[in-house]
Amino acid sequence: MTTVIPVGFVPLIDAAPLIVAVEMGFDRAEGLTLDLRRANAWSALRDMVSFGQVTAAQMLSPMPVATALGLGGAGAPLAAVAVLSTNGEVVCVSMAMQQRLHAQGYDFDFDDAHAAGRALIAAADGPLRIAVPFPFSMHAELLYHWMTALGLPAPANLDIRTVPPSLMAAALASGEIDACCVGEPWGSMAVEQGVGALLLPGSAIWAGAPEKVLGVRADLAERDLEPVQALIRALWRAGQWLGDPQSRTTACAMLSGRGYLDVPSEVIDRALSGHLTITSRGDTRVVPQFVDFGRYTPQAEHAAWIAGRLAARLGLNRDTAQRAAIATYRTDLHRRAVQTIPGYVPQPIPHDRSFDGQEFSTAPLD
Repeated sequence: MTTVIPVGFVPLIDAAPLIVAVEMGFDRAEGLTLDLRRANAWSALRDMVSFGQVTAAQMLSPMPVATALGLGGAGAPLAAVAVLSTNGEVVCVSMAMQQRLHAQGYDFDFDDAHAAGRALIAAADGPLRIAVPFPFSMHAELLYHWMTALGLPAPANLDIRTVPPSLMAAALASGEIDACCVGEPWGSMAVEQGVGALLLPGSAIWAGAPEKVLGVRADLAERDLEPVQALIRALWRAGQWLGDPQSRTTACAMLSGRGYLDVPSEVIDRALSGHLTITSRGDTRVVPQFVDFGRYTPQAEHAAWIAGRLAARLGLNRDTAQRAAIATYRTDLHRRAVQTIPGYVPQPIPHDRSFDGQEFSTAPLD
C-alpha cells in the first residue's frame, strides 16, 4: 500500500527530480506514489499548495521567503524542505538587442558577467526591459544584484516585468522586452524559434544559486513528517541519478514527454550537458555544471540573503525579515531524511562567489 502525494510542477528543466522520481520508481521505493500535476503559472502553483490542492510543489527559491514576509498575497505559510536545482537559468536577449550588442563589438563570450552587463546597459535604448517568470524569483534577485552592482539604478533605468516562461519567446519576438532571465528550456526555445540569443548563464552571476525548492505548507512539514521525509529521500535519489552522465539520454527522453516539458529532447540535452546553442546561426558555448540537481540542502544563509534583498528593495525591516526567512528553509528536516539513506555521505560544498566577488556560503550547517 503506497501513499499518494499530489505534487505540482511547472514545465522546466528543474522539474527533473520530480519527473525522474516517478519515471524511475524512486517514489515507489519510498512507499509513495507521486501524482504530478502540471501548472503554467507560479502563483497558481503556490496557491495549489497553500489551499491544499497539492501536498507539495516545485517552487522558486524565494517564494517561501516572500510568503513569510507577507508579500504577493500569499496564503498559508510555506516551508522549503529540499533544493531541487541550482542554476539552470539563462539571460536571453531579443534579436534587436543582439544586433545592437554586435554593433558595439560585444562578442558574447558567455562567461564574463561584468562585460555582458556593461554591454547590455550601453546597448539599451531607454530603460532596460527585462522579463522574469515571477516577481519573487531567483531570476529577479540575480538581475537586481547584477544590474545594481554595475551601477544601473532601479526602477529609473531597469524595468523588470513578469512573463510566464513559455511566453518569453513571444515577448521577445513582439518587442515587448529587450531581454529575459528564464529557466531552461525556454531560453533555448527562443533561440530555436529565431527570436532570441543567449547572453549569459545564471551561473556567471552566482554559481550555485538555489533556483528551485520543494515547497510544502509549513504546518504539514510538522504534522505529516514521515511522508514528507520519504518524499525528500525519493527526490534525493532522483538528483543523484541525474548527476550520473550515463543517465542523460534517458532523462532527456523522459522530460521531453507531452505530459512534462513537451519540447524536443535535443533541446533538453543542451541544459543537461551544458553544451548550449546561443544563437540561431548555431554558435555554441560550454558551461560546466550549468544546472545541478543534488548539490545541497536548504541553507539558512540563502534564505537570509533573499530576505535581505527583498527587505532592502521593499522597505522592510531587514533583521525581522531575515529571521522570518530562515525559519522557512528547513535544513533540519532535509538532513534528518537523507541521513537515513544507506551509504549516504554528506559532501563538502565550497563557498561560491558572485560575479562581483561577494561570497555566498553553501557550507552545511551544524
